[in-house]
Amino acid sequence: MKAVVCKAWGLPDSLVVEQLAAPVAGAGQVLVDVQAAGVNFPDVLIIQGKYQFKPELPFTPGSELSGVVAALGEGVSNVKVGDRVIAFSAQGAFAQQIVVPAQAVMPMPPGMDFDTAAAITLTYGTSHHAVVDRAALKAGETMLVLGAAGGVGLAAIEIGKALGARVIAAASSDEKLAVCREHGADATINYTSSDLREAIKAATDGKGPDVIYDPVGGVYAEPAFRSIGWRGRYLVVGFANGEIPRLPLNLTLLKGASLMGVFWGEFAKREPKANLAAMRELMGWLAEGKIRPRISGRYALEQTAQALNDMAARKVTGKVVILPQG
Repeated sequence: MKAVVCKAWGLPDSLVVEQLAAPVAGAGQVLVDVQAAGVNFPDVLIIQGKYQFKPELPFTPGSELSGVVAALGEGVSNVKVGDRVIAFSAQGAFAQQIVVPAQAVMPMPPGMDFDTAAAITLTYGTSHHAVVDRAALKAGETMLVLGAAGGVGLAAIEIGKALGARVIAAASSDEKLAVCREHGADATINYTSSDLREAIKAATDGKGPDVIYDPVGGVYAEPAFRSIGWRGRYLVVGFANGEIPRLPLNLTLLKGASLMGVFWGEFAKREPKANLAAMRELMGWLAEGKIRPRISGRYALEQTAQALNDMAARKVTGKVVILPQG
């Protein structure tokens, strides 16, 4: 099979595509023919050795995928050969085949296409864990989403609207904000052309948002936190800006506010039943049309470096996918 291989820590252009021996499913494992693999910002960090964990070199990046079950290891009963499935793995998705634990595989809902199935696990799982589980966003509350046109940002907007909240989307261009409005944002802020604090104040009648969803970090974190409402919840989702902010902790005291860390991968590992329940709710919302994953680009396996470069340059709205078979 063909697979993308990271042989040394570095930028996306250092990745290579090679022919590797086809993997074999062991006990409790499932072999999947990968039809689509979702690209996420952590993939850009992992290949540089800048993520929370470092795989052993060499390795194949990519963590979420959809495909068809090709073989079963001993003891697997939750899927069968030929099933169309969604799967999540720590690594290995940017390949034509992958072996994953049986508990990390779930059947695709009827009528779902492979591209959508590969784009829902990490972004929507992260945003559901953040907005529903950590922040407990309620109907009638207001949520501000930073970096709102990215994969997790658009997911957060849609989940906020599904819960009955008012959602303010903040992004770096008017073109990105137009995408946010298409996905349900009630108000928008261009934080490169306006003062973020003043814009938040105007958009919330001076009250501040109840929840702030921040996958960006960097220079926008402190002005956003200074604008949070009383008993607000600030969700620390990631640092796409590349800079980890240093927030003055007296701000939490003055606003009675909470800082909440969001690490979906660890949540899914430690609390698999809660994660499965979240995924079932997301699939229900998908069937009802309340969430609509946006696929803004499709790349061949040989174009994986370009996909990651586009992600790093923040040229992506929604999600992009790798199509290993084509």
